[in-house]
Amino acid sequence: MSTTTAKEVILTGDRPTGPLHLGHYVGSLRQRVELQNRYEQFIIIADAQALTDNASNPEKIRQNILEVTLDYLAIGIDPKITTIFIQSLVPELAELTMYYLNLVSVARLQLNPTVKDEIKQRQFGGGVPAGFFCYPVSQAADITAFKANFIPVGADQIPVIEQSAEIVRNFNRTYNCTVLVEPKALLSNFSRLPGTDGKGKMSKSSGNAIYLCDNADTIKNKVKSMYTDPTHLKVSDPGRIEGNAVFIYLDAFDDDKKALSELKEHYQRGGLADTTVKNRLTDVLIHKLSPIATQRKEYAKDLAQIMAILKKGTEEAKEVAAKTLCEVKNAMQINYFSHPIKIDPTFNS
Repeated sequence: MSTTTAKEVILTGDRPTGPLHLGHYVGSLRQRVELQNRYEQFIIIADAQALTDNASNPEKIRQNILEVTLDYLAIGIDPKITTIFIQSLVPELAELTMYYLNLVSVARLQLNPTVKDEIKQRQFGGGVPAGFFCYPVSQAADITAFKANFIPVGADQIPVIEQSAEIVRNFNRTYNCTVLVEPKALLSNFSRLPGTDGKGKMSKSSGNAIYLCDNADTIKNKVKSMYTDPTHLKVSDPGRIEGNAVFIYLDAFDDDKKALSELKEHYQRGGLADTTVKNRLTDVLIHKLSPIATQRKEYAKDLAQIMAILKKGTEEAKEVAAKTLCEVKNAMQINYFSHPIKIDPTFNS
């Protein structure tokens, strides 16, 4: 007689504010492909969270749901073993968020370094939308709804996972239960990729991204304009690889580590042009991204199939989240039909 052990759960996802780029790929996407056979994996298309700073442009979010899904499928996410779903179509997540908001103080949210950094990046000033300010609580709802054990993230998102873990501990302590599972961050070996301009991380809003759907000419032009070593003025000059975006990308994508090591040594001692290094990166990226682009075009031929995948995944996610919500409400004793309200005969209205 054989026994089966339930797989541990992973939850991950993206905001559908545009197609996905190389930063997403090294930070989480390729890891998801590797993990989907070992874990039960849920991928959330976080459209509700994306609206927290795009409320005036819901059409942007609507259109990019398909773009993001195409990227998932093109890189090798298998919808037969990974559940891909749309956040806003699982209303249980919003209800969980409401309950968790009562367990988090405004002061604690203000201390979250990830939130502070992202508020600064978006230049909200004094007009920070309340939904954006509270998004770590929404993320805690997403994570706990599926009782996720691990969350693949970049290092900059660790404070959000830590806050989710705090909410879990607070909930279980407050309601004397073990309903919620405490999540842990699962870091990628390459958690951060700088933008092509060398300024901060790659992002859609900064216009410094190379997208998974970029064609060969676009990749070539973007690499050509990339930041290298500003002190490497002549070919004969020794160059620095530390902080050099081209070499950081090569570290992430070039599989020929021996040849890359030799390239680095040559660049550091001088006699190697930036153009030569950029040409190598161009070739490496085109080689990596061409199969993804081909797959993406194939999937894009049948958008009805994409919507069917999203519908099925969302229905499956809703079923799981509804079960967790029921357990949460039972623990809080607010599932009134399961826990009937007792009448106090001494109560005087």
